[in-house]
Amino acid sequence: MRATHRTSLVFSYETERVAAAVANAVRVEAGDIEGGRTRATLERDGATVQVTVAAADLTALRAGANTWTTLVEVAERASETGRSHATLNK
Repeated sequence: MRATHRTSLVFSYETERVAAAVANAVRVEAGDIEGGRTRATLERDGATVQVTVAAADLTALRAGANTWTTLVEVAERASETGRSHATLNK
């Protein structure tokens, strides 16, 4: 695939621990959901997670960005649920 379009999605969190939990939850998807028209990379720097989506065309870029935004949102909700559950069980 020759990527002619790219975008970076940047997600900032209160702590490095939350950022690490989100990054670890979605990192496995980077190699699994790539198709012939898109690819993604994920990096974490402290409390920030960045997903860069590269695509062959704008339609694929939009689809890739939507997919990764959804994956991160689900990981955020799971992380919050886990933290809430841990607080309740103290």
